[in-house]
Amino acid sequence: MNGVPQASLVMTMGADRLGCFYPILQQGFGVPARVPCTVKELLCDQFGMDAGYVAERITTIFLNGKATDNIDKAVAGNGALLALSAAMPGLVGATMRRGGYYAAMRSAITLGEQDTTGSSSDGTVRVKLFNLLLPELGPEFLGRGILLTSAEAIEFFRDQEQDFWSGCARATLDDTLVAPKALKNGETFAGTAAVGLTVLFRKKG
Repeated sequence: MNGVPQASLVMTMGADRLGCFYPILQQGFGVPARVPCTVKELLCDQFGMDAGYVAERITTIFLNGKATDNIDKAVAGNGALLALSAAMPGLVGATMRRGGYYAAMRSAITLGEQDTTGSSSDGTVRVKLFNLLLPELGPEFLGRGILLTSAEAIEFFRDQEQDFWSGCARATLDDTLVAPKALKNGETFAGTAAVGLTVLFRKKG
């Protein structure tokens, strides 16, 4: 989404409204990144995740639709799709767990080693979060800012009910206060190709 007209939307929401954002966290959102880089560099160095958390908590990683076991060798380029999940139940979860006992059963859909050479530049990767990672990583990504196409933003806000809007304490678009009604109608995103969305969650009291 680099180089396209972009609106900057900052929202302050009640912490109890985090679940409203799960649909866009699951369907995928853009994140600025220096690419190409290894998945480990992306998660730890650029996204600021603790290496121990990545090793123990993010048990399933798909890069461009391929199960990824060796995050030190798997390379994410511009536009890469990275799906992250905590442990899933049953045989499927055991099979998809990176480095697990059943990993050999999915060799046909496992990403092999890639070339990590080449200079890096500014780009965008698309991230998807699933199950337990939604409440754990969702606020972090939203707080730093994610990228949506204007069509994705319009659809998301159009589908929100009154409960969502009642939890919105403040919203600014390009540093100007904006009414919730304008966001719901999508009129504020006219002429933009992308929306940089930052959501700050505040606790009650």
